[in-house]
Amino acid sequence: QVQLVESGGGLVQPGGSLRVSCAASGNFFRIYVMGWYRQAPGKQRELVALLTRDSNSNYADSVKGRFTIARDNAENTVYLQMNSLKPEDTAVYYCNANAKIFPWASLRDYWGQGIQVTVSS
Repeated sequence: QVQLVESGGGLVQPGGSLRVSCAASGNFFRIYVMGWYRQAPGKQRELVALLTRDSNSNYADSVKGRFTIARDNAENTVYLQMNSLKPEDTAVYYCNANAKIFPWASLRDYWGQGIQVTVSS
């Protein structure tokens, strides 16, 4: 299984920056895609950014140019640097990993518990 633990959330003023991290642990063969999703109150969970093992990235239009995703494959860790934050970025941010437990196993999605990011003055 894959356990994901997020850290680094909190309260930040509009225009500020914040970095959230997610570390994966457990017994698994390989993590292929790592990413971040978010869910604001009353809204559906949405993709923020994801990054493949070979560094292909995808960003939501709303965060392009402001957020940067990075990962350390050796440490099975993914980071999300968030700059020029806006109140509408306020949400619970969830780490996601797409992984195989064994080489012959199917890909499965794993989720962290979520971490609160609040952008407010």
